Amino acid sequence: MTATAIPSNETTDDRSELPENTVRAAVPQVARGFVLGAVDLVPGVSGGTAALVLGIYRHLISSLHHISKTATRMLRGDLSGAKHGVRRIPALWLGGLGLGILTMVFLLAGPLEYALTNHPVALAGLFFGLIIAAVILCWRQLYSTTPLTFALVGMAAVATFFLLGLSPASTGAASEPPALWVYFFAGAVAICAMILPGISGSFLLVLMGMYVHVLAAVATRDFLILGIFVVGCATGLALAASGLNWLLARYHDLVLASMIGLMIGSVRLLWPWPSGLGGTELALPTLSTFWLPVLLGVSGFALVMGADLLARKVRGAEPGVEVQ
Repeated sequence: MTATAIPSNETTDDRSELPENTVRAAVPQVARGFVLGAVDLVPGVSGGTAALVLGIYRHLISSLHHISKTATRMLRGDLSGAKHGVRRIPALWLGGLGLGILTMVFLLAGPLEYALTNHPVALAGLFFGLIIAAVILCWRQLYSTTPLTFALVGMAAVATFFLLGLSPASTGAASEPPALWVYFFAGAVAICAMILPGISGSFLLVLMGMYVHVLAAVATRDFLILGIFVVGCATGLALAASGLNWLLARYHDLVLASMIGLMIGSVRLLWPWPSGLGGTELALPTLSTFWLPVLLGVSGFALVMGADLLARKVRGAEPGVEVQ
């Protein structure tokens, strides 16, 4: 039997990080996909952190990087290298994970859309607690705090808070269905949350005013819109992965400080009172509308901090793995 040559730009370490591509390895991935699908629908919970808790972070990131490298070889005309890369894609492993994610997303999208429509104040309270916890987790990932770090956090927070006050959500225009190209753009931006530490894709959709629209497309099985959104995700991952990794490698704290400020400023959109996610106006709660959003907010905060505690234990068992 002749051994298959490994392309010179593919190291043994890269090979060892890819998961086993068998049915036996794929079956448990469906259950893990259920968890990731539920997490992906909730703003404030990082999918990378959930993947780490489930013990699949290394394999997932390595698989995505391998697919990206294979696509790059194909675009460069390296058909031999691309053919070898395609054969090594863990399709069964990724397929099981994708099946679980899609199943849970489609199952939960309807109830979540109903809650957004009929209980916007209560759900905004939950999202508020999730984002506050995400701010704390992101702050912990800073290597050091300097005057520049605090300045960036402050400027990003103030700018986000001010710009959200000018957003269509405050005038009711956000209820109008956006153009199809907006879904493409939203997918391209949201997928970057896989690379940015502590940021969730759903949170970015909320910030862009697209969360309700994408959720409605899932709930109503609008496959045209979902197809455009997925193409945007694939395009964003292909174009932005290298650039974001480069920025994080060289300007980690500056990028993270900007993201922290963005999340702090976004509380204007997530503040439950008076209308939840339906607008950016601010008001004090009444006694009748106070307790449920606060209770859900505290529960969401505890959920994220608990997930982080589990992630830290897993990270301690796997040196060199960072929570994303």
